[in-house]
Amino acid sequence: MLLPLASDLMRMWYAAPLIVTVSLAYAATRHEQPAEILAHAARFGGWIVVFMVLFFALLQAATWWT
Repeated sequence: MLLPLASDLMRMWYAAPLIVTVSLAYAATRHEQPAEILAHAARFGGWIVVFMVLFFALLQAATWWT
């Protein structure tokens, strides 16, 4: 029962480089100073991670109920 969950969690590591690059690119279009870019990228990356975790939990809950 837990093995499929572990393999799904391992797939989430593929999202890490994508989250970093999208966050940095988005922040760089909004700011010019490196400190502001990094701060905005960290906040935006945090939002992406929280959204992905909530969505993943929702999907896991939906599969357990069916």
